[in-house]
Amino acid sequence: MSDDGVFTYNGGAVPPGETQNIRYGISETYLGDPVRIPVTIINGEHDGPTAFLSAAAHGDELNGIEVVREVAHEWDLTGLAGTLVCLPVLNVPGFLAQQRYLPVYDRDLNRSFPGQPESTSSKRMAHRIYSNFVEPCDIGLDFHTSTRGRTNMLHVRGDMTDPDVHRLAMSFGSSVILDSDGPTGTLRREASDAGVPTITIEMGEAHRFQRTLIDDALSGVRSVFAEYGMLETDIVRWPGWRTIVSGAGEKTWLRADAGGIVDTHYESGSLVHEGDRIATITNPFKQDAIGVEAPFTGLLIGVLENPVVYPGNPLCHLVEINESTRRALESEQSPPNPNVR
Repeated sequence: MSDDGVFTYNGGAVPPGETQNIRYGISETYLGDPVRIPVTIINGEHDGPTAFLSAAAHGDELNGIEVVREVAHEWDLTGLAGTLVCLPVLNVPGFLAQQRYLPVYDRDLNRSFPGQPESTSSKRMAHRIYSNFVEPCDIGLDFHTSTRGRTNMLHVRGDMTDPDVHRLAMSFGSSVILDSDGPTGTLRREASDAGVPTITIEMGEAHRFQRTLIDDALSGVRSVFAEYGMLETDIVRWPGWRTIVSGAGEKTWLRADAGGIVDTHYESGSLVHEGDRIATITNPFKQDAIGVEAPFTGLLIGVLENPVVYPGNPLCHLVEINESTRRALESEQSPPNPNVR
């Protein structure tokens, strides 16, 4: 962002009070045609932070696309203080093929940031995105879903040892925050390390829109805007209960010890107690039933959706919770269920 409030990128500029919808070239096809990502830049008339909202770094993760589109094109942003950089589909080749990774290249765009201009195809794409639309920002929200065949309850991931990331994560208002700096090459890790505090929002499953989760995420975005003074809106939201799972806390993907057909007994977002049977694996004749029990009391933030497994396949993602969170969940009439079925 320049001193006069103009947002600039390689090839254009957006003055205060203006909005631009662009298709920005990040690569080329075998035929030399451009590979372009959609970008909407809304530069408010009033001074404020510059925030990016990104989705579909994995091409089959769709929920975040609708979150970013609705903020950019349906919200009343006439009083915006600051600038919004909306990137609804980062991985356009993967989106077009409806697959997670970059097709042909078979690389994970979300392990390629901040990118390099003279390296692999994925790192060249990442560099074009990062240098033009991430690096100029002050904060970032990166939306994801679980991979195919699994689903996540809505939760935030971020490095809570970083005070700026901590502020951002808390302001989003999710009940669960996983405290980690993230793998090298992820957008949130590289942006945060470079001074652009960024969090990942995990929500639901691939290949579909889930309206309940989208609406919940939109409330989180509005809460962030309230915290940073970007919109005159409601106060920062409190989700009712919150647990922060740090590196010292227990968290694990429970995995199948046998191949077969899985009957999952709990949904994503459920509280389970140590010893509870979370799933049962059987063969096609419903013989040799193998139970999978919770090794500790915790919250299921991710569960299997595709009910068939090989040995070693993940069944559910269980995280430890604090005592106050356990009591709050036990006092509810039923376990939280953020999924649209």
